[in-house]
Amino acid sequence: MVKIGDFSKLSRISIRMLRHYDEIGILHPESIDDFTGYRYYSESQLPLAGQIQALKGLGFGLSVIKEILGKYSDPQEMEQFLLVKRSELEEEVMAAQQKLMLLDSTLKWLRKDGSFMDYGVTLKTLPERYVASVRQVIPAYDQEGILWEIMCRELEPQKVQQAVPCYGMAIFHDEGHKEHDPDVEIQSAVVGKYQDTEHVRFKTVPPIQIASATYKGSYNQISRVNAAVADWVVENGYDFDGKSFCIYHIDPSQTDDPEELVTEVCFPVKKK
Repeated sequence: MVKIGDFSKLSRISIRMLRHYDEIGILHPESIDDFTGYRYYSESQLPLAGQIQALKGLGFGLSVIKEILGKYSDPQEMEQFLLVKRSELEEEVMAAQQKLMLLDSTLKWLRKDGSFMDYGVTLKTLPERYVASVRQVIPAYDQEGILWEIMCRELEPQKVQQAVPCYGMAIFHDEGHKEHDPDVEIQSAVVGKYQDTEHVRFKTVPPIQIASATYKGSYNQISRVNAAVADWVVENGYDFDGKSFCIYHIDPSQTDDPEELVTEVCFPVKKK
């Protein structure tokens, strides 16, 4: 048998980690001197130490390694563990590749025409929400306030509690841009369950993946923001997948200064 220091050198496992392995029950010393407390290992334990290190190298955590070692002699059980880990690593590789692509795209934007891009585009998923919704044809896009007034008026009697964040948004249902009479729906996430009113409908909205850009200032910037998001979608290999909408982080009800408005332009997307 050899002391812990020598076993550490032979196994290429630190003394601190060997002690930890002992504590969690995956590699105990062959014996411990009752008088000195010295730990002694057997050379026959080196293969086990090698197995532990190999599994760590494959990305398994110590709790899983402990479980695997109990089934190490069963090839079928081992194969299942390895297949699961392989699937996890494939997902990590795909996620890393996606991040690299996004980084490359961002660098391209930053270097375009030797200047910084106007708007940063983000890919994210909005969670499932329970919302209050009003949908109507209104005279023009800039008269969306009509819908918010309807919602506020009809929600007041029920003392509806808004969620945090509330994801206050407007969804544009027409196939293209309309000069007059657009079909617009507003939504605001709420907490609790409520009865529909004359114009307000309550419903659960599923999660949705979006490409979005947030900007500060008046709504006259929206065409430029739309262009930035559209370019990002095309350059990053996505397709548009639903109606565009805007999330209002700071809206006209919160400030009288148009330059203080904060709006997020969102386009549902899916990978090609």
